[in-house]
Amino acid sequence: MAAQFGRRLCKGAATTAVAAAAVAALSASQAPGVTVDGQGRQTTSGTAPSPGETADGGSATGNSPYYTDLPPLNSPNPSPTSGTGTIDPSAAEAGIPATVLDAYKQAEAALREKKPGCNLPWQLLAAIGKVESGQARGGRVDADGTTLSPILGPQLDGNGFALIKDTDDGAYDGNSTYDQAVGPMQFIPSTWKWAGRDGNADGRKDPNNIYDAALAAGHYLCRFDWDLSDRRDLRKAILSYNNSTDYLNTVLSWLEYYRKGTHEIPDGSGALPGDRSDNGTTVRPSSPVSATPPAPRPTPTPKPTPPPGKPGGAGPGPKPNDPGSPTNPP
Repeated sequence: MAAQFGRRLCKGAATTAVAAAAVAALSASQAPGVTVDGQGRQTTSGTAPSPGETADGGSATGNSPYYTDLPPLNSPNPSPTSGTGTIDPSAAEAGIPATVLDAYKQAEAALREKKPGCNLPWQLLAAIGKVESGQARGGRVDADGTTLSPILGPQLDGNGFALIKDTDDGAYDGNSTYDQAVGPMQFIPSTWKWAGRDGNADGRKDPNNIYDAALAAGHYLCRFDWDLSDRRDLRKAILSYNNSTDYLNTVLSWLEYYRKGTHEIPDGSGALPGDRSDNGTTVRPSSPVSATPPAPRPTPTPKPTPPPGKPGGAGPGPKPNDPGSPTNPP
């Protein structure tokens, strides 16, 4: 898991305001069948996958850590640039890298055909992708949609995380002792085994490919005949991805934000989140991205020496009381 554009609104009043607004808009009441355990996590009844589907009881990510950054309080601006040529912070957060955005929209189209009753919005995939990996680390993917470097969550060894021993012999995560969440949508290997899809038609199901991962996430969210236009089913689907009330509220916040407007940005130029739910090392944001690359500075040319008698020249200049003096104009 892994830019820019100022500090994130993750704590204090800003966090409360954003989360409350999103939850009020998308989930005005507690969904039936959802209960809260002793750790404040929500669980759903009657919605777990069949036995053996996953090693952790039904979470796509194994309840791995996620990014807790929330969207700006202001809605996205219709234009991604300001008059200064620098991307406005609220508009910058609304930008989604081109290949990543294309993968989300293709997954939505595929699910509209395969499971029309699910009503999956691509903005939900974008919200989960933002929370899980910062949109594949700001869109750092190749032309086929595969991440330029692996995106791995911490090993799920029970030390502050779930305990999920290796299920794939390290094939996906390179870890033959414990499982780790993999790729831009952060699937654990045990879930990917049955949920994985080939979204870019290359004959492989690769959790590190955004087309494959986005399509898999769409099918995962649409299982059990959930209708995501229904608030109750939407909440159940999100909680099944990561069983945490805070996770639910964070995803709902980004979903509401992206529904208000987004725009395409170049791959590799997306904003990176900074805060994680496990209080791990934060990502150091880099300088704001300019909307257009700065023009090279021209080579300075030496200024000609003014003739004597002019300001800055070698000879005497105007006297202080001279009507032609800059300090005493006529």
